Amino acid sequence: MNYLIVFLGAGLGGALRHGVNAVSARADVFDFPYSTLSVNVIGSLLMGLAAGFFALKGQASYEVRLFLTTGLLGGFTTFSAFSLETILLYERGRLESAIGYALISVIGSVLALIVGLAIMRRLL
Repeated sequence: MNYLIVFLGAGLGGALRHGVNAVSARADVFDFPYSTLSVNVIGSLLMGLAAGFFALKGQASYEVRLFLTTGLLGGFTTFSAFSLETILLYERGRLESAIGYALISVIGSVLALIVGLAIMRRLL
């Protein structure tokens, strides 16, 4: 059942992200990735609001939390989960781990994309 909950939330989140991309396309602002920047910042803000609410009030069921965080916000942007995980490391007193995780995630992901593109360019 939890997979279905995540699936439905992620579908809705992905549709919302597509909506942001469509609005950006009509506004002709593709000289800079405004839509991705907006989604990442908005998604991280919403993840912070959700995590704060759940931590302080804790009145939502596990399924609601799963739908909203892993599903909806995960489908909207995985950057929000990355942001939450980085801050959780920091709040647990693991500053070095938080910095390392952030650097490795960003640099590693960009490098992995470059490698993937290079492989496909070679193969194709």
